[in-house]
Amino acid sequence: MDRAPDHVRDTYDDIAEHFASTREYPWPEVETFLDGVEGAVGLDLGCGNARHAEPMAERVDRVIGVDVSRGLLDTARKRRGERGFDVDLVQGDAGRLPIAAGVVDVAVYVATLHHLPDRAARRRSLDELARALAPEGRALVSAWSTTHDRFDRSEGFDTTVDWTLPGGETVPRFYHVYDPDEFRADIAASDLIAEDVFLSSGNCYAVVGKGKHP
Repeated sequence: MDRAPDHVRDTYDDIAEHFASTREYPWPEVETFLDGVEGAVGLDLGCGNARHAEPMAERVDRVIGVDVSRGLLDTARKRRGERGFDVDLVQGDAGRLPIAAGVVDVAVYVATLHHLPDRAARRRSLDELARALAPEGRALVSAWSTTHDRFDRSEGFDTTVDWTLPGGETVPRFYHVYDPDEFRADIAASDLIAEDVFLSSGNCYAVVGKGKHP
């Protein structure tokens, strides 16, 4: 792995247990996307504590959860054991997915793209998602947006947002905050095809399918 995924990994290893304890429920946008989907293989990319892999497991035959952070994968194993759902958990980099080409029927890639440190890395991860999707596969992609109430800028920008641990220690987390046009442009420049792009709860979302070329 290069320095960028190492940095993301180390950050989330440091805060994994506390972070996971604040991420109990799936996002409504994910639940809406998953309504009615079915297939053999599902992918939760940037799975964290597997809160989105859990409802996906009710709809597909096999779920694979991928995260760069071993600490977060440990919290996912704990959730899997406590709640009794099936998910295969794999440590991996979003820019080099440990997934065969063309096998994923449904994927969720939320709250992760914005942690990748430059545009090339973000586009590479979108191309990797396209590579993994089956010909008729669909995915939901999200990233933090400038439309969020906490921001007063109209163009995309890089920033850090501190995570405060219970003892008061702060851990800086890198974010690229997308403006909506930039998000659309990155999706369009990738090997994905956008079926729908929308804003919700301060995030950019895209429902995407596999493009013609990957």
